[in-house]
Amino acid sequence: MLHRRLLLLASLPLAVACSGPTDQPTDPAATSAATDTPKTPLEPLDTARAAAVAMESDTLLTSRSRHVFSDPAAPDVFALVLRGPSVLSGEAAFTITTAAGQVIFREILTSPDLEAALVYEMKTPTATQAEREAYVRRRVREFFAESNFRRPALAAAYPSPAPASPDRTTWNDLRQRPDAVRFDYLVGKEDRRHIAWSPLSKQVVHLP
Repeated sequence: MLHRRLLLLASLPLAVACSGPTDQPTDPAATSAATDTPKTPLEPLDTARAAAVAMESDTLLTSRSRHVFSDPAAPDVFALVLRGPSVLSGEAAFTITTAAGQVIFREILTSPDLEAALVYEMKTPTATQAEREAYVRRRVREFFAESNFRRPALAAAYPSPAPASPDRTTWNDLRQRPDAVRFDYLVGKEDRRHIAWSPLSKQVVHLP
């Protein structure tokens, strides 16, 4: 009996040692790596930033020019990007973007808008497809020719239109700014458009 008790007492520390926790201590670094995976914050949407023009498969022609327009100290970027299935059936995005990356003007022109004035240069009743494509390419290439920028935007003696467009206050303000720049461009056969930046209204305005 005594011999059996001694055997039980001798095995007790072993039993206590074996009854401890079986899980090994967790490496704090490993836990952090598993649970605290760094996440790259999403870039906030910026609707004012000009979208970068990528040379995508549908981009056919691109023309860009830097010119003083909305800020005398920092030229704006004038861009015309023609996209579509072909030069004669595409759409051209005309944008003006400030040096800070804000789009202040956007207009969509079509290939027919750029091609229509070809009629004044034709020496035959019809033009070949190659001639039509060449004309559209030239229109895009020369869209921002220096001769299309005028200063001042409005001469001081230029009479106000009736009805005034833009409003008379903006019109009179532009007439008093000799450094204001006007950009002229042709849409279709005879629709010659004129735009200028109005410091008073902080936007691009159409002039008659």
